[in-house]
Amino acid sequence: MSKLTGKVAVVTGASKGIGAAIAKSLGAEGASVIVNYASSKAGADSVVAAITAAGGKAVAVGGDVSKAAEVQRIIEAAIKNFGRLDILVNNSGVYEFSPIEEVTEEQFHKIFNINVLGLLLTTQAAVKYLGEGSSIINIGSVVSSLTPPASTVYTGTKGAVDAITGVLAKELGSRKIRVNSINPGMVETEGVHAAGFIGSDFEKGAVSQTPLGRIGQVDDIATVATFLATEDAKWITGELVRVGGGLR
Repeated sequence: MSKLTGKVAVVTGASKGIGAAIAKSLGAEGASVIVNYASSKAGADSVVAAITAAGGKAVAVGGDVSKAAEVQRIIEAAIKNFGRLDILVNNSGVYEFSPIEEVTEEQFHKIFNINVLGLLLTTQAAVKYLGEGSSIINIGSVVSSLTPPASTVYTGTKGAVDAITGVLAKELGSRKIRVNSINPGMVETEGVHAAGFIGSDFEKGAVSQTPLGRIGQVDDIATVATFLATEDAKWITGELVRVGGGLR
């Protein structure tokens, strides 16, 4: 029997990239999955189709994680469709890079509202349904420790994710709910391509500092998320799991 048979997961920002890979991986391990998307219904439908074609169960649900009412709808879709909730993956995130002279209020609120407020609202809505043995998996980033130039706002959000992960692990531990963060290095996604990072000096610099000599693929992150969702990780909470090929 698959390790997540009978479990139900919500994955935010799952229409593409890391979120899509995590949703598919959880589905392959037997979980029923709510595939959340903010704007790309077609992308989310494609992820659902891949999960169901492999024999799994999944439903696409739209919603902006920075808005409480929409978050409530996302979480309640798990209960409505599958009757329970066991796994929450807070993957939704955006990033922009700019020197401090160019940081704007609009940019700050946009990135913090999705990356930090969204995580808090989604977790807040989910904990009403999460029981003993449940797993919350936040997606952070190695930038919180690397602190690259021109990333004050984005790195600030991921530093917040690190801290929130520790707080929630302690706050929810008595309820036997585990909370961990995966902090990826540079991963090849649609967004990374769109930003022009692939083939750039930025990518070459990242690879040169990575002992394993390559950037990550989405499955490199998805397999770790699936492990953290299973009983194999039952004694792991409050951890920041760096998945970056050794990038420091």
